Amino acid sequence: MRITIACVGKMKEKFYRDAIAEYEKRLSRYCKLEIVEVADEKTPDNASELVENQIKEKEAERVLARLEKPLKEGAFVCALAIDGKQLDSVELSEKIEALGISGTSHIIFLIGGSLGMSETLLKRADMKLSFSKMTFPHQLMRVILLEQIYRGYRIMNHEPYHK
Repeated sequence: MRITIACVGKMKEKFYRDAIAEYEKRLSRYCKLEIVEVADEKTPDNASELVENQIKEKEAERVLARLEKPLKEGAFVCALAIDGKQLDSVELSEKIEALGISGTSHIIFLIGGSLGMSETLLKRADMKLSFSKMTFPHQLMRVILLEQIYRGYRIMNHEPYHK
């Protein structure tokens, strides 16, 4: 299985980069992982809703440009969104496994920037996934997502993992 995590914004903090590197190493035995980062737009203070939407659309254009080929090849797209479906770890594992069994060889997870995700990206997604009704920094969300994908593979393979 090929898994791509497409993110808006660069990872600045070393502790997040270290955590991501650890999960990349752990996941290497289960899947081919790629993390695609696109630049985020500067958001002016007190930006109007219109300006914020324009910023999210510019970021979406960058994401879609970087993912053009896998999208054409039929990758399954899962957007992380507060209003998405909430799954527990076993259900996420089952979803990843079911996609693989049904012939899907590539899953793309989308993580928006600090303003969230554009409607364009949300509409392009095959599924919207929520980890919580709470809002998390998009950098931390990368780490949480990677941990849950790793946990999912451990579950799929009936391997122990701490609870």
